[in-house]
Amino acid sequence: MENPKGLITPEQAKTLNDAYTSRCELVSKEITKRDDNRSSWYSLDDIKTFLELAEKQAKELGYEMDGIRIYCGAYPTVKGEVGYSTSFIIPTATNKIGEEGDGSSQDITDANGLNLGGHGKPPSANYPQ
Repeated sequence: MENPKGLITPEQAKTLNDAYTSRCELVSKEITKRDDNRSSWYSLDDIKTFLELAEKQAKELGYEMDGIRIYCGAYPTVKGEVGYSTSFIIPTATNKIGEEGDGSSQDITDANGLNLGGHGKPPSANYPQ
């Protein structure tokens, strides 16, 4: 089996995490006024099932799914309490089946995404947990 493009070492993961810390601290201090969420966890079964469903839905919508895009997001403010940060996954395709595209992966905007992963323990826990 070949390694995927973009595979990083644990040390590189720690470097990315550490570089993000000041941004997360800014959000925590200035926006949420409490420690914010630092990660999202999805079970292997949920990821596999989502990928299967996303490919099926993409075909139904006339696309050949070529990947996923992971977005940063935040839950809305409810009763004055700012929601935690989250991430969500959206399927992508380069073009509709039978049409020419520009070769870049675009979001399949009519397709369902995946959210509601678990947060860190505690939510503000960073890498590694």
